[in-house]
Amino acid sequence: MLIHKIMSENLFIVHPNTVVTDAQEIMRREHLHHLPVVDEHSKKLVGIVSEKDLIYASPSPASTLDVYEMTRLLSKLTVKKVMTKDPLITHSQDLVEDAARKMVDNDIGCLPVVDDAGYPVGIVTESDIFRLFIDLFGTREKGIRATLRIPEEPGELAKLASDVTDHNGNIISIGTWPGDKPTNAVCIIKVSDMTKDEFLTSIEKHIIEVIDLRET
Repeated sequence: MLIHKIMSENLFIVHPNTVVTDAQEIMRREHLHHLPVVDEHSKKLVGIVSEKDLIYASPSPASTLDVYEMTRLLSKLTVKKVMTKDPLITHSQDLVEDAARKMVDNDIGCLPVVDDAGYPVGIVTESDIFRLFIDLFGTREKGIRATLRIPEEPGELAKLASDVTDHNGNIISIGTWPGDKPTNAVCIIKVSDMTKDEFLTSIEKHIIEVIDLRET
């Protein structure tokens, strides 16, 4: 799947000279955790600011400053002082899994999406990835969900899926992960329109072990 299928296009942005309190207000009002920072003149992405950045920029509740001094300090503090410059990015035609890997490897919660010229066109966040994860596993649909250990052999997954459908099962989702040995893999499959017994009968000649089986 490509990034443009899951990214948020309704983009809220700030500029380097935006006052921190204004950025905080946008985040509160729109329920956001990140804001791309765009140059006022070139309109290109120059940074990103997170909710955490703005919290750390604010005086601690234990500060000895009075409310007037805090307000005066914050009114002078701009986004460019706290933003992450030249952030990691992705493009609308990039693969979702590549963006997810980039986020995990760099311990970041989002990636701005830019076009080839560097203009922001959207943003993809951890929440977007989680929603896709839910959809890929068919979590919202009723059915039988099984975790199986299968032989790591060419065509084995195709044969298993074919036998499920031959027994009138409807495959909602299916995926594989490396097993505990090079000779096996873990398959997670969710099906509907069949009983547990019918499902087990359809797969019995293709599996090493049923690790988990449940109705959801």
